[in-house]
Amino acid sequence: MTAHRDPAELFASTAPYYARYRPGYDPALYAFLAERFHLDGSQRVLDLGTGTGVLALPLAAHAAEVIAVDPEPGMLAEARRLAAERGITTVDWRQGDSTTLPGMDLPPVALTVMGAAFHWMDRDQVLRDLDPITEPGGAVVIVSGGAPGDLEPAPWLDVVADVRTRYLGPERRAGSGTYTHPAESHRQVLERSPFSHVETARWDRALTRTVDEVIGYVLSLSYSSPAQLGDHQGAFTRDLRAALLGFRPDGRFDEVVRTEAIIATRP
Repeated sequence: MTAHRDPAELFASTAPYYARYRPGYDPALYAFLAERFHLDGSQRVLDLGTGTGVLALPLAAHAAEVIAVDPEPGMLAEARRLAAERGITTVDWRQGDSTTLPGMDLPPVALTVMGAAFHWMDRDQVLRDLDPITEPGGAVVIVSGGAPGDLEPAPWLDVVADVRTRYLGPERRAGSGTYTHPAESHRQVLERSPFSHVETARWDRALTRTVDEVIGYVLSLSYSSPAQLGDHQGAFTRDLRAALLGFRPDGRFDEVVRTEAIIATRP
Protein backbone atom coordinates (compact mmCIF):
# COMPACT_ATOMS: atom_id res chain seq x y z
CA MET A 1 0.00 0.00 0.00
CA THR A 2 1.42 3.39 -0.94
CA ALA A 3 1.93 5.66 2.06
CA HIS A 4 -0.59 8.44 2.62
CA ARG A 5 0.25 11.91 3.90
CA ASP A 6 -2.91 12.21 5.95
CA PRO A 7 -5.50 9.56 6.92
CA ALA A 8 -8.21 12.21 6.65
CA GLU A 9 -7.72 12.58 2.90
CA LEU A 10 -8.85 9.02 2.18
CA PHE A 11 -12.53 9.86 2.61
CA ALA A 12 -12.49 13.61 2.17
CA SER A 13 -15.66 14.64 0.32
CA THR A 14 -17.43 11.27 0.69
CA ALA A 15 -19.31 11.88 3.97
CA PRO A 16 -22.82 12.73 2.63
CA TYR A 17 -22.66 9.83 0.16
CA TYR A 18 -21.24 7.47 2.78
CA ALA A 19 -24.03 8.19 5.24
CA ARG A 20 -26.83 7.90 2.70
CA TYR A 21 -25.71 5.20 0.26
CA ARG A 22 -23.59 2.67 2.14
CA PRO A 23 -25.84 -0.30 2.94
CA GLY A 24 -24.69 -0.60 6.55
CA TYR A 25 -24.26 -3.86 8.39
CA ASP A 26 -26.85 -6.54 9.02
CA PRO A 27 -28.96 -5.69 12.11
CA ALA A 28 -28.27 -9.23 13.39
CA LEU A 29 -24.68 -8.13 14.04
CA TYR A 30 -25.68 -5.84 16.91
CA ALA A 31 -27.88 -8.44 18.60
CA PHE A 32 -25.02 -10.93 18.25
CA LEU A 33 -22.45 -8.58 19.82
CA ALA A 34 -24.83 -7.64 22.65
CA GLU A 35 -25.38 -11.31 23.51
CA ARG A 36 -21.80 -12.44 22.95
CA PHE A 37 -20.31 -9.72 25.18
CA HIS A 38 -23.22 -9.25 27.60
CA LEU A 39 -23.71 -5.63 26.61
CA ASP A 40 -26.39 -4.45 29.02
CA GLY A 41 -26.05 -0.69 28.68
CA SER A 42 -23.34 -0.33 31.32
CA GLN A 43 -20.21 -0.84 29.19
CA ARG A 44 -18.01 1.47 27.16
CA VAL A 45 -17.28 0.69 23.49
CA LEU A 46 -14.59 2.17 21.22
CA ASP A 47 -15.33 2.56 17.50
CA LEU A 48 -12.02 3.21 15.76
CA GLY A 49 -12.42 4.61 12.25
CA THR A 50 -16.09 5.37 12.86
CA GLY A 51 -16.77 7.23 9.59
CA THR A 52 -20.33 8.48 9.81
CA GLY A 53 -21.08 6.31 12.84
CA VAL A 54 -22.23 3.22 10.95
CA LEU A 55 -21.30 1.02 13.94
CA ALA A 56 -21.31 3.60 16.71
CA LEU A 57 -24.92 4.71 16.36
CA PRO A 58 -26.55 1.23 16.54
CA LEU A 59 -24.15 0.15 19.31
CA ALA A 60 -25.16 3.16 21.41
CA ALA A 61 -28.38 1.31 22.24
CA HIS A 62 -26.32 -1.40 23.97
CA ALA A 63 -23.63 0.66 25.76
CA ALA A 64 -23.36 3.38 28.36
CA GLU A 65 -20.94 5.24 26.08
CA VAL A 66 -19.43 4.81 22.65
CA ILE A 67 -16.16 6.63 21.94
CA ALA A 68 -16.12 7.13 18.17
CA VAL A 69 -12.82 8.16 16.55
CA ASP A 70 -12.21 9.25 12.96
CA PRO A 71 -9.58 11.43 11.24
CA GLU A 72 -11.97 13.11 8.80
CA PRO A 73 -13.86 16.19 10.11
CA GLY A 74 -16.55 15.86 7.42
CA MET A 75 -17.29 12.30 8.49
CA LEU A 76 -17.59 13.33 12.14
CA ALA A 77 -19.85 16.26 11.26
CA GLU A 78 -22.15 13.93 9.35
CA ALA A 79 -22.09 11.43 12.24
CA ARG A 80 -23.02 14.13 14.75
CA ARG A 81 -25.87 15.22 12.50
CA LEU A 82 -27.21 11.67 12.30
CA ALA A 83 -26.88 11.23 16.06
CA ALA A 84 -28.84 14.43 16.70
CA GLU A 85 -31.47 13.36 14.16
CA ARG A 86 -31.91 10.05 16.02
CA GLY A 87 -31.75 11.54 19.51
CA ILE A 88 -28.56 9.65 20.41
CA THR A 89 -26.53 11.51 23.04
CA THR A 90 -24.18 8.83 24.41
CA VAL A 91 -21.52 8.92 21.67
CA ASP A 92 -18.29 10.84 22.33
CA TRP A 93 -17.11 11.89 18.85
CA ARG A 94 -13.34 12.47 18.67
CA GLN A 95 -11.07 13.44 15.82
CA GLY A 96 -8.06 11.15 15.63
CA ASP A 97 -6.83 7.92 14.10
CA SER A 98 -4.98 4.74 14.96
CA THR A 99 -1.65 6.58 15.25
CA THR A 100 -3.03 9.04 17.83
CA LEU A 101 -4.54 6.31 20.00
CA PRO A 102 -1.81 6.22 22.70
CA GLY A 103 -2.09 9.97 23.30
CA MET A 104 -5.89 10.15 23.52
CA ASP A 105 -6.09 9.25 27.23
CA LEU A 106 -8.83 6.71 26.55
CA PRO A 107 -10.59 5.03 29.48
CA PRO A 108 -10.94 1.23 29.67
CA VAL A 109 -13.28 -0.27 27.09
CA ALA A 110 -15.13 -3.57 26.96
CA LEU A 111 -15.06 -3.76 23.20
CA THR A 112 -13.29 -2.11 20.28
CA VAL A 113 -15.00 -2.31 16.90
CA MET A 114 -13.54 -1.34 13.53
CA GLY A 115 -15.71 -1.28 10.43
CA ALA A 116 -13.83 -1.66 7.15
CA ALA A 117 -11.01 0.49 8.59
CA PHE A 118 -8.45 -1.99 9.93
CA HIS A 119 -6.78 -2.47 6.53
CA TRP A 120 -5.76 1.22 6.48
CA MET A 121 -3.85 0.88 9.77
CA ASP A 122 -0.57 -0.48 11.10
CA ARG A 123 -2.51 -3.48 12.32
CA ASP A 124 0.10 -4.98 14.68
CA GLN A 125 0.71 -1.65 16.39
CA VAL A 126 -3.00 -0.88 16.82
CA LEU A 127 -3.58 -4.22 18.55
CA ARG A 128 -0.64 -3.60 20.89
CA ASP A 129 -2.05 -0.17 21.71
CA LEU A 130 -5.54 -1.57 22.38
CA ASP A 131 -4.32 -4.24 24.80
CA PRO A 132 -3.78 -2.00 27.86
CA ILE A 133 -7.17 -0.25 27.53
CA THR A 134 -9.23 -3.40 26.91
CA GLU A 135 -10.94 -4.75 30.01
CA PRO A 136 -10.58 -8.40 31.07
CA GLY A 137 -12.92 -10.46 28.93
CA GLY A 138 -12.97 -7.72 26.31
CA ALA A 139 -12.42 -8.06 22.58
CA VAL A 140 -11.52 -6.49 19.29
CA VAL A 141 -14.10 -6.97 16.54
CA ILE A 142 -13.28 -6.28 12.88
CA VAL A 143 -16.47 -5.76 10.85
CA SER A 144 -16.48 -5.68 7.06
CA GLY A 145 -18.14 -6.94 3.92
CA GLY A 146 -15.79 -9.93 3.96
CA ALA A 147 -12.50 -10.50 2.21
CA PRO A 148 -12.16 -9.77 -1.52
CA GLY A 149 -13.40 -12.71 -3.53
CA ASP A 150 -15.53 -14.22 -0.75
CA LEU A 151 -18.74 -13.54 -2.68
CA GLU A 152 -19.42 -13.70 -6.40
CA PRO A 153 -19.54 -10.02 -7.43
CA ALA A 154 -22.70 -8.68 -9.02
CA PRO A 155 -22.26 -8.36 -12.83
CA TRP A 156 -23.10 -4.63 -12.82
CA LEU A 157 -19.97 -3.96 -10.77
CA ASP A 158 -17.97 -4.61 -13.95
CA VAL A 159 -19.87 -1.74 -15.59
CA VAL A 160 -18.89 0.54 -12.71
CA ALA A 161 -15.27 -0.59 -12.92
CA ASP A 162 -15.10 0.10 -16.65
CA VAL A 163 -16.35 3.67 -16.27
CA ARG A 164 -14.16 4.32 -13.23
CA THR A 165 -11.08 3.03 -15.05
CA ARG A 166 -11.83 5.33 -17.98
CA TYR A 167 -11.77 8.35 -15.65
CA LEU A 168 -9.31 7.38 -12.92
CA GLY A 169 -7.08 4.68 -14.40
CA PRO A 170 -6.72 1.01 -13.53
CA GLU A 171 -5.04 1.37 -10.14
CA ARG A 172 -7.13 1.74 -7.02
CA ARG A 173 -6.53 5.25 -5.74
CA ALA A 174 -6.22 6.14 -2.05
CA GLY A 175 -5.83 9.80 -1.18
CA SER A 176 -2.70 11.03 -2.93
CA GLY A 177 -1.42 7.49 -3.46
CA THR A 178 -2.66 4.08 -4.53
CA TYR A 179 -3.89 1.10 -2.55
CA THR A 180 -3.14 -2.61 -2.64
CA HIS A 181 -4.99 -4.95 -0.29
CA PRO A 182 -2.65 -6.35 2.42
CA ALA A 183 -1.16 -9.73 1.54
CA GLU A 184 -1.62 -10.91 5.11
CA SER A 185 -5.18 -11.52 6.27
CA HIS A 186 -6.71 -9.82 9.30
CA ARG A 187 -6.98 -13.23 10.94
CA GLN A 188 -3.24 -13.87 10.60
CA VAL A 189 -2.43 -10.52 12.18
CA LEU A 190 -4.91 -11.06 15.02
CA GLU A 191 -3.60 -14.56 15.78
CA ARG A 192 -0.15 -13.20 16.71
CA SER A 193 -1.58 -10.29 18.74
CA PRO A 194 -2.62 -10.13 22.40
CA PHE A 195 -6.13 -10.97 21.08
CA SER A 196 -5.08 -14.28 19.54
CA HIS A 197 -8.27 -16.32 19.98
CA VAL A 198 -10.16 -15.63 16.75
CA GLU A 199 -13.63 -16.62 15.55
CA THR A 200 -15.78 -15.40 12.66
CA ALA A 201 -19.51 -14.79 12.22
CA ARG A 202 -21.20 -13.94 8.91
CA TRP A 203 -24.58 -12.79 7.68
CA ASP A 204 -25.59 -12.46 4.00
CA ARG A 205 -28.56 -10.53 2.67
CA ALA A 206 -29.93 -9.56 -0.75
CA LEU A 207 -29.96 -5.88 -1.64
CA THR A 208 -31.53 -4.09 -4.62
CA ARG A 209 -30.35 -0.59 -5.51
CA THR A 210 -31.71 2.03 -7.90
CA VAL A 211 -29.35 3.67 -10.37
CA ASP A 212 -29.16 6.74 -8.12
CA GLU A 213 -28.25 4.55 -5.17
CA VAL A 214 -25.50 2.82 -7.16
CA ILE A 215 -24.03 6.18 -8.20
CA GLY A 216 -24.20 7.45 -4.60
CA TYR A 217 -22.50 4.29 -3.39
CA VAL A 218 -19.70 4.67 -5.95
CA LEU A 219 -19.13 8.28 -4.85
CA SER A 220 -18.84 7.08 -1.23
CA LEU A 221 -15.75 5.01 -2.07
CA SER A 222 -12.31 6.44 -1.34
CA TYR A 223 -11.09 5.45 -4.81
CA SER A 224 -13.93 7.14 -6.73
CA SER A 225 -14.79 10.00 -4.40
CA PRO A 226 -15.75 13.52 -5.50
CA ALA A 227 -12.26 14.60 -4.41
CA GLN A 228 -10.67 12.04 -6.74
CA LEU A 229 -12.95 12.96 -9.65
CA GLY A 230 -12.64 16.71 -9.23
CA ASP A 231 -14.06 18.65 -12.19
CA HIS A 232 -14.89 15.38 -13.93
CA GLN A 233 -17.53 14.32 -11.39
CA GLY A 234 -20.47 15.53 -13.48
CA ALA A 235 -19.29 13.78 -16.64
CA PHE A 236 -18.42 10.65 -14.66
CA THR A 237 -21.88 10.39 -13.10
CA ARG A 238 -23.58 10.99 -16.48
CA ASP A 239 -21.49 8.31 -18.18
CA LEU A 240 -21.95 5.91 -15.27
CA ARG A 241 -25.72 6.40 -15.31
CA ALA A 242 -25.88 5.78 -19.08
CA ALA A 243 -23.70 2.66 -18.82
CA LEU A 244 -25.68 1.22 -15.90
CA LEU A 245 -29.03 1.79 -17.59
CA GLY A 246 -27.65 0.34 -20.79
CA PHE A 247 -26.81 -2.78 -18.80
CA ARG A 248 -30.05 -2.89 -16.79
CA PRO A 249 -32.78 -0.75 -18.41
CA ASP A 250 -35.19 -1.55 -15.56
CA GLY A 251 -32.85 0.31 -13.18
CA ARG A 252 -32.71 -2.54 -10.63
CA PHE A 253 -29.27 -3.56 -9.46
CA ASP A 254 -29.25 -6.68 -7.29
CA GLU A 255 -26.39 -7.75 -5.07
CA VAL A 256 -25.74 -10.11 -2.17
CA VAL A 257 -23.93 -8.19 0.57
CA ARG A 258 -22.11 -9.77 3.47
CA THR A 259 -21.56 -8.66 7.02
CA GLU A 260 -18.53 -10.39 8.51
CA ALA A 261 -17.38 -9.99 12.10
CA ILE A 262 -13.95 -11.28 13.10
CA ILE A 263 -14.01 -11.54 16.88
CA ALA A 264 -10.63 -11.56 18.63
CA THR A 265 -10.29 -12.16 22.36
CA ARG A 266 -7.40 -12.90 24.68
CA PRO A 267 -6.64 -16.63 25.04
